[in-house]
Amino acid sequence: MATAASTGLARRAGLIATGTLASRLLGAVRDAVIAATFPLLVTDVFWLAFVIPNSLRVILAEGAMSGAFVPTFTDVDEKEGPEAAARFAARFAGTMLVILTLVALTGVLFAQVWVLAFASGYESRPDVYADTIRTTRIVFPYIVLMGIAALMTGALQARRSFAAGAFAPALLNVAFVAAPFTLLPLGNRLGWSGTAVLGVTALVGGTLHVFALIPALRRVGLAVRPTVAFSDPTVRRALLLLVPLLAGLGVYQLNVAISRQFLSNLPDGSMSYLYYAQRLVEIPQGMFALAVGSAALPSVATTMARGDAEGSKRILRDALRLTLFVAIPSSVTLGVLATPIVSALFGHGRFTDAAVHETALSLVFQSLGIAAVSSVRTIVPMFHGMKDTRTPVLASATNLIAFATTAYLLVGRMGHCAVALALTVASATQLVMLLALLRHRTGRLGLRDVFASAGKTLVASIVAGLAMHAAVRFGQATLGGLGTSAIVKLLALAAYGVVGVGTFLVVARMLRVAEVTSIVDGIRRKLRGGSVA
Repeated sequence: MATAASTGLARRAGLIATGTLASRLLGAVRDAVIAATFPLLVTDVFWLAFVIPNSLRVILAEGAMSGAFVPTFTDVDEKEGPEAAARFAARFAGTMLVILTLVALTGVLFAQVWVLAFASGYESRPDVYADTIRTTRIVFPYIVLMGIAALMTGALQARRSFAAGAFAPALLNVAFVAAPFTLLPLGNRLGWSGTAVLGVTALVGGTLHVFALIPALRRVGLAVRPTVAFSDPTVRRALLLLVPLLAGLGVYQLNVAISRQFLSNLPDGSMSYLYYAQRLVEIPQGMFALAVGSAALPSVATTMARGDAEGSKRILRDALRLTLFVAIPSSVTLGVLATPIVSALFGHGRFTDAAVHETALSLVFQSLGIAAVSSVRTIVPMFHGMKDTRTPVLASATNLIAFATTAYLLVGRMGHCAVALALTVASATQLVMLLALLRHRTGRLGLRDVFASAGKTLVASIVAGLAMHAAVRFGQATLGGLGTSAIVKLLALAAYGVVGVGTFLVVARMLRVAEVTSIVDGIRRKLRGGSVA
């Protein structure tokens, strides 16, 4: 029977997952619109420029929020009360705002250095190199907006308010979807390049994201004015937590830089193929793994503040079961339906059949790592909740070594697919190391039930994958005469998905997968309640 804690975790994770799913689906629409509107070389340059501040955002925004701000805020709230916690939030936000602004200014001034660090292969192509530097300068201030948004979201999550933080990121994607119809015509009249239009759109979307969070902060009493307070003892304590976290996340972001270095020396389109496939695998990863981690972090921090280590382990087990229940079938689905998915979403306008094929290959290799990436994102908050931001650094280092070695050995034969496969190998290596380190730190984790549940989920997913493969073969044989219109592709994809989901649920129910049993029982209770009413 589910505990009250696990039920609360599932409810919070479900809310975050719903908002994140909305954002990810809009993101898929965004990517489809951009891929159909702009040439591959334009999208290569923009996604490379955009990934640079985004890599720093992961360190200084999400990293600061999860590893330094939320545990410290929760500790102050538990021990000193809500007013002291609000004062800390204002001081930490003001201090981080100064740091982020300085980072953004440095990025604008030294954009050339950043581009060389991420894509030195472009230096041999002067026009592409110059355009990448210009675009990087435009988008670098995005890190300030996202840093502010991440801290605002962290404050809301610490107050157990999850809705606004879950749905606000979708506004960035709304801005991108609207850009070809709004900013692009304006940019054409002003003589802007396509990459400049996309860069300005990113700043507009980031601004909308920040402003959408303000009403929710007011409702929980945290709409405080940021105050710079580097000398405040609590702020300094939080920043000290951030230092080793920067090292760990910095090691991981080296993967991003190394991957782009490999891709910058490959044919045009390689950046875009990897990026679009990454966005698709991030739908399940962001939809539930990141959601579970975000929902679990306040609970882990609270139980640790109370000295309840066993309670934190229970939360971890619940979080991993929920994560793998979504991650494993997602991995199989994206792998089996890679070509239909990419064709339906991106196979329009300037995105050719060759681009569809290459992106689908990247998606297959990256989909293999969804369970590992999702589990890593679920486990790391356990360390953060213990205010241990040092231990995950070692696991991040193993990720880097595994990634660089795999990509180097295979890129000559596999091209951009080598980078995609290396991401999967690196995540699996990091997961093994994290579990070993966590067990060493806390003792036995009691993961036998987690592995048993994951095994049943895997069996159900494989059967569902075979059913989807058969459905694709049937669809290709029967729908070929109907043409390749977007509506035909989407309807066929939806049919394949229904086959997969239906098969998975039936087999998982037969195998008594606990999560499916809970879903079915919940639906039955609601139906009985409705009939009585």
